[in-house]
Amino acid sequence: MKKRIFRGATFIVLALSIPAISWSLKDGNELSNTPAPQEQVQNTLVSEAVSAEEIFNNYITEVYDSAKLSEAALDFEVYKKALTGYYNLKSDFKVSSDKQIISIVDFSKPSSEKRLWIVDLANRKLLFHTLVAHGRGSGGLMADNFSNIPESHKSSLGFYVTDDTYIGKHGLSLRLKGLDKEFNTNALSRAIVVHGADYVSQRFVNQNGYLGRSHGCPAIPVELTNDIIKTIKGKTALFIYGAPVTSDFLNTEVAANSFMSATRTLAKL
Repeated sequence: MKKRIFRGATFIVLALSIPAISWSLKDGNELSNTPAPQEQVQNTLVSEAVSAEEIFNNYITEVYDSAKLSEAALDFEVYKKALTGYYNLKSDFKVSSDKQIISIVDFSKPSSEKRLWIVDLANRKLLFHTLVAHGRGSGGLMADNFSNIPESHKSSLGFYVTDDTYIGKHGLSLRLKGLDKEFNTNALSRAIVVHGADYVSQRFVNQNGYLGRSHGCPAIPVELTNDIIKTIKGKTALFIYGAPVTSDFLNTEVAANSFMSATRTLAKL
């Protein structure tokens, strides 16, 4: 797999490093090789930017297919937003360069369904696909009301970076730092954390028709808590999707350029 990625990265670097050449008419009828004028250079830069986005989109699709995320019922558009945000965060050095892990929660799905996916981007592998609770203030079976306000007991949408761990009333827990103003920036002060809970289980769903609810935390099954927290701790990205969510980290151009920069670095190794 690494060899395939390396070859692909090398091809991309070579393709993007070919100098722009402008062909023009000399004396009205003779073709000559001349340096491109400023406006043609600008067109070349625009063309390269479009190419970067195309390459990035192809990469997104390849990881989605390789990790079999369609089989795991992860909506492609939600996944694409998550990856776009991940590379925006990467460009701002907000996420770890060692752990290429992203966690995705889709609150447009009912709590009775598995709606948490944790993906290893480096190895293009789905690590976890499991249940996750929403806040009791956000709804019953469906989460349809979100807030960044303390004591609302509602879930918050947007991008997070995992912070430090601690032992609390739910055992091992993982603090989350919210990055989207107006959506989740009060996460730390609200004690919005990843923790295990008995009410997050298939048994609870079978008995009640939906999961139990938290005070706004993305609570997960007790039996997976230690493994999940160990995997995602240390400045990895978490994206919680729901409508309506907007984010400064959904800029596709920035994400594509960040991806290309990472690819060029890989090609030099």
